[in-house]
Amino acid sequence: MSLFQGHGLGCIRGGRTVFANLHFAVSDGEVLILRGPNGSGKSSLLRLMAGLLGPEAGNISWDGEALDQDSETHGARLHYIGHLDAVKPALTVAENLSIWAALRTGDRSGVMPALTQFGLDRLAEIPARLLSAGQRRRLALARIMATPAPLWLLDEPTVALDAAALAALENAIAAHRNGGGITIISTHMDLGLEQTTTLQLGDFAVDPDTAWGLAS
Repeated sequence: MSLFQGHGLGCIRGGRTVFANLHFAVSDGEVLILRGPNGSGKSSLLRLMAGLLGPEAGNISWDGEALDQDSETHGARLHYIGHLDAVKPALTVAENLSIWAALRTGDRSGVMPALTQFGLDRLAEIPARLLSAGQRRRLALARIMATPAPLWLLDEPTVALDAAALAALENAIAAHRNGGGITIISTHMDLGLEQTTTLQLGDFAVDPDTAWGLAS
């Protein structure tokens, strides 16, 4: 069983301590929901979990191995969907996903099933510049289905999604967890997911008037 966890995490952005002494632990088949007001550090925490940032304090590990010990292996085990859709407008919908899958694993076999999952199969051959905001978001989310990865990190994935796309996302997460995958989601919405754990980042906030560094 895989165990993804963080201990005593601290994060400083723009000279301000966003959170301190934060802990989390998730294992196979679990879903962790990140909650908190704007500025509480949800996106920063996801970037720490993805290995894109280093914590100011504490550590994050996968099965006991710190992320900075093998960042390449950690990058290969996760899908991170941030605020930006990272869609190339000059490429077709299918090309966007196909090139990404080829670079990641060399296997393009999951491209069309992923597009179908998010209702984009009929748009596969049109230039991505013609997509609406919701369609661009669905194309970004299709990456999580196009190639396998045990860890999904999703930052406000429901933005611009209609009801059908939201249902497709919920079904994808349910299938992922049933296969033993771990999902961590920052969201203000109540997703139709059962047996989730919530991490309230406000519980780890530091007084912004006094915190300009982390205590040793």
